[in-house]
Amino acid sequence: EVQLVESGGGLVQAGGSLRLSCAASGFTFDDYAIGWFRQAPGKEREEVSCFASFDDSTSVVNSVKGRFTISGDNAKNTVYLQMNSLKPEDTAVYYCAATRLVVAGTCPYYGVEYWGKGTLVTVSS
Repeated sequence: EVQLVESGGGLVQAGGSLRLSCAASGFTFDDYAIGWFRQAPGKEREEVSCFASFDDSTSVVNSVKGRFTISGDNAKNTVYLQMNSLKPEDTAVYYCAATRLVVAGTCPYYGVEYWGKGTLVTVSS
């Protein structure tokens, strides 16, 4: 059974930090890229970051560049999203996803095969 389990969300003040984890199981981790997506209330789900060990690529979207960092531990089948200098507009449910499609280092939504259930990040002002 494929599982993607997110953890590390919570309530934090603006300027604070959180580290999200995505633990994967049930598929060959090295064959997939892991992306982080987020969905704020009333908004569409958007890609935040992508980690692809099979082509040694990572990416983050411009809105979080310089604040968020993605990394992975293939031995633990886990990908992390370190989020620093958090802003209220970062408030969202954060999902990790597995895909075999990587385009210019990004993990397009339409290529996602598996989703986690999400973890809520709330940034207070």
